[in-house]
Amino acid sequence: MIPRTGSGRGAVLTGQEHEIAELAAAGLTTKQITQRLFISHRTVGAHLYQICPKLGIASRVALGTRCGGWTRGEARPARHPRGRSRVP
Repeated sequence: MIPRTGSGRGAVLTGQEHEIAELAAAGLTTKQITQRLFISHRTVGAHLYQICPKLGIASRVALGTRCGGWTRGEARPARHPRGRSRVP
């Protein structure tokens, strides 16, 4: 879960920042977030740029680690070359 407050200056996340942080922590890519929220990739990038200092972290990976979401070390389900999951 993403806290609404953090340790940085002005650490209160806006509603959209919170939603983007939750999705990024869950392991979604910028493209997946843009498609889900119907916003541009630049908007997602700008929000992530603002979120990290507010929460006192340096990267998306740290966001996932801090919030109990996906981390780079975790195995993800294998993907079929045509985008279908190989996991039944």
